[in-house]
Amino acid sequence: MRRRSLDRILSVTGLVLAIVLAVGGLLLMWGGNFAHSTVTNELTAQNIAFSADPANLPPELAQYAGLAVTDGPGAQAYSDLIAVHVAGVADGKTYSQVSEEWIAGGRTDEALAGQRLTLFMGETLRGMLLNAYAFWTIGTVALVAAWAMLGLAAVMFILTIMGFAHLRKTSEADAVFVPAA
Repeated sequence: MRRRSLDRILSVTGLVLAIVLAVGGLLLMWGGNFAHSTVTNELTAQNIAFSADPANLPPELAQYAGLAVTDGPGAQAYSDLIAVHVAGVADGKTYSQVSEEWIAGGRTDEALAGQRLTLFMGETLRGMLLNAYAFWTIGTVALVAAWAMLGLAAVMFILTIMGFAHLRKTSEADAVFVPAA
């Protein structure tokens, strides 16, 4: 095989790879920004905020006192706050357990009905906030991957330029992979 042919194949392949990495990086950047902005917009619209008084919060959440929930970590922290409140509704029982008791009791116990409704709303809100946290995390991973891909695209582009520069310096007579005599 001629050296110029090998240089041409490797340089063109490098250019294609650089373009694919750049496009992939840009798409990941768009996806990550979309996830972050969607979560922020939706949480901001809900006007969720922690109590301004840290004494009203569990010690591990006191750092969030007075803050609005506008991002994934805030959503996770607020879901933890809901979990604390939900655990105190029916002595740690879940919605499913209280609902079974309520149904087994003939659906007449008003106290169980109230606990059931409170647990349902609390667990549902907690699940929604954890979904926001999950999408925020996916967006963060996409942004990190985007920067990595864009960095690799830049490296590949530089290597491609070097490959084309080497191609211009290579003689037509040069060979590669010549068997030893």
